[in-house]
Amino acid sequence: MDPAAMEPFGLALAAYAAGDHASTLILHRDDGNEARLPMGEFFRDEPAFTDVERAALARCRGHVLDIGAGAGSQSLALQRRGLPVTAIDISPHAADVARTRGVVDARCADIMAFDGGPFDTLLMLGHGIGMVETIAGLREFLAKAGALMTPGGQLLLDSMDVRATADPAHLAYHEANRGHGRYIGEIRMRCEFGGLAGPFYGWLQVDAGTLSAEAARYGWRTKVIHSGAHGGYLASLTKPRQGE
Repeated sequence: MDPAAMEPFGLALAAYAAGDHASTLILHRDDGNEARLPMGEFFRDEPAFTDVERAALARCRGHVLDIGAGAGSQSLALQRRGLPVTAIDISPHAADVARTRGVVDARCADIMAFDGGPFDTLLMLGHGIGMVETIAGLREFLAKAGALMTPGGQLLLDSMDVRATADPAHLAYHEANRGHGRYIGEIRMRCEFGGLAGPFYGWLQVDAGTLSAEAARYGWRTKVIHSGAHGGYLASLTKPRQGE
């Protein structure tokens, strides 16, 4: 992902952290659809975590790599549990905010170029797998992720099946993707904050069946461990140890 695409996101996080609690990110999809994302969502304390977040954190073990950590709320929760955490985000502003909030090891890094570890748990919440942008990007990530993990490690991620909607605008978007030979969950959008709009970037929402099929190509076993509303789910991906 182009770091410039996340510049408005990082600035919005920094503004909220500096006291602008009305800070809101505008998301422009390439078909004209617009959504607003209050930055307070990234500064929630544990009591406000979703069921998916709670289920994921309960399964984290060992040294955790929090990928796309944003303001670091999940990393802080894991630290309070006594787990060592490395939090990475492609936005330098996000990494700064996470460190300021108390994340011990917060770094600005692109997961596809990151070479730390090995880690026992790779964590991608907030539909963070979307940062791979496309199905092709998902394949690249799955090939990369195994090299970051200890034997018997796990990858925890959440995403959604975009087909779980009756919204005509979303259905038309899916149909347009099919017409262009793209997977229906491949989205193109751009962020805007404070009058600054970044370049368009891809964001992937992948259904559990497609995720499982793609993961199997690289030796991962996929298990859905929580199903939520609107097609959302939490999955655990593991690689069998030699001989299993």
